Amino acid sequence: MTKLHRSLLLLSIAVGSIQPTAILAQVNLTQEIAAQASELTNTIIQHQADKGSLDRFYFLETSPERIERMKKFHSSYSNGLQQFNFEKLSMDGKVDYVLFSRNLQYELQLLEEEKAQLNFSESYLPFSTQVFSYEKKRRRGAVLPAQELARDLNNWKIQLLDLLKKGEADADIHLMAAHAVQKRIKDCRDALRSIYDFYYGYDPQFTWWVEAPYKGMDSLLQLYSTNLLSRARKNGASADDGSGIIGRPIGAAALKQQLELEYIPYTAAELITIAEQEFAWCDKELLKATKEMGFGTDRKAALEKVKNSYVPEGKQPEMILDLYNQSVDFIKKKDLVTIPPIAEETWRMNMMSPERQLVNPFFLGGESIIISYPTNTMAEPDKLMSMRGNNPHFSRATVHHELIAGHHLQMFQNDRHKAYRSFYTPFWIEGWALYWEMILWDMGFPRGPEDKIGMLFWRMHRCARIIFSLNYHLGKWTPQQCIDFLVDRVGHERANAEGEVRRSFQGNYGPLYQLAYMIGGLQFYALKKELVDGGKMTYKQYHDAILKQNSLPVEMIRHILTNRPPQKQFSTSWRFYTPKN
Repeated sequence: MTKLHRSLLLLSIAVGSIQPTAILAQVNLTQEIAAQASELTNTIIQHQADKGSLDRFYFLETSPERIERMKKFHSSYSNGLQQFNFEKLSMDGKVDYVLFSRNLQYELQLLEEEKAQLNFSESYLPFSTQVFSYEKKRRRGAVLPAQELARDLNNWKIQLLDLLKKGEADADIHLMAAHAVQKRIKDCRDALRSIYDFYYGYDPQFTWWVEAPYKGMDSLLQLYSTNLLSRARKNGASADDGSGIIGRPIGAAALKQQLELEYIPYTAAELITIAEQEFAWCDKELLKATKEMGFGTDRKAALEKVKNSYVPEGKQPEMILDLYNQSVDFIKKKDLVTIPPIAEETWRMNMMSPERQLVNPFFLGGESIIISYPTNTMAEPDKLMSMRGNNPHFSRATVHHELIAGHHLQMFQNDRHKAYRSFYTPFWIEGWALYWEMILWDMGFPRGPEDKIGMLFWRMHRCARIIFSLNYHLGKWTPQQCIDFLVDRVGHERANAEGEVRRSFQGNYGPLYQLAYMIGGLQFYALKKELVDGGKMTYKQYHDAILKQNSLPVEMIRHILTNRPPQKQFSTSWRFYTPKN
């Protein structure tokens, strides 16, 4: 409640115009509004909606028209932030201000980078501006000169054939540049398809003149894109190393920028050191569990026994349900977090296709847990590797990671608390779910050494993700080296390791996504030590408070829960882990 609200209420009490029950209702209403909003809520919602409208209208990402329009748009909102007196904002308002300002500046930076690539990409597609101008007219339904467009398409095809011939000897194109040109090629194809789908069959002249030239042009553009990338790979160090996985390492400078954007105050080298320290802890615990199983120091033998505990074919969903019930019962018994009844009621299961399992060899989750397990179409060795890699002891760490209190509960609460916040970060998404693996381990969720090995396997996997993904993006490791590391150091089945690396470098994941599991988890764990172990909050209070903030960088959650407002010119300073030299 603001000072103004308090003053009005006190005045009303004094003159007898408001009864005590009405006062209480007003207080509750104010608290209810404050729980869901800040002073910037409307601005952020407006920005999201406006951006969506503009993105749908200016859908060609590399067109100069879109770049200039989006620069103007984000700049207007950035300038509009000056209307807010930062020092007078509430805690939530200050957090929203800092993060919204950060996002706007990053969007403007990306647009400047896109603009810087225009001249380069245009040299590889000199007719692209003409293509975009035709599409611009189409958006408002102009009658296009069909014969003239057909003539242009044929001329562009001639240019493309010449470009294809020159490209075979292009020794200058490198991988990052090739990806920039590929984006522009995609935009040309999308623009032409937009035009073709709109007029073909509706406009007789267009249908008569354009069908054959369009189809020929589209095929050539696709061939040009493929050949350009192949040429760039031959020129650089990104050729196929035998794994069949060709990603896009971003380099040290871009990694540093991404870490700063996510408020992670560590270098790539320090993060690798942190992963190695966590790996060392896992090694000690794994040795203890191995001895408990009667295998002495033979970790591989213990791991083999755990892998071979897989359930018979067709029984995996039943096993998942049992593990879900065990984890939720455990969480309730310990009173660790609020679990809304509808969250319990509405989660469900789906099976993963064999094609998708090539990229996701393990579970995926959210409101639905997507089960990775063999089908009749898979080869016998692949079936066995899938079953071994998704055994009950390994799954003990992944079922609650995907459902409750992991991703399903996260997403459920995101839809219900401060839903206007558009500050997505994998360190919150994956860090939260990984944190629960740590907490349940501490509280004795593993029932015996086999469960411990299963849960440790996944924690080692998170450490490995930091090491192999950073080394890859720094240009030190190839995809095949990453696969071998997962097999030799963690104990993955080879097909599952290949799927994991393919997912990391060819999936729709940012370069920091794989390290965000362990690093985000360590952030939540450090904050737990500060607040729960320090006696300031119970586990339930701590966990509920986090879920009511929606997706935020963990350092910002720390500012909120410790009641320390961030500075307007914010820079990260929270060293949540001490890596050893």
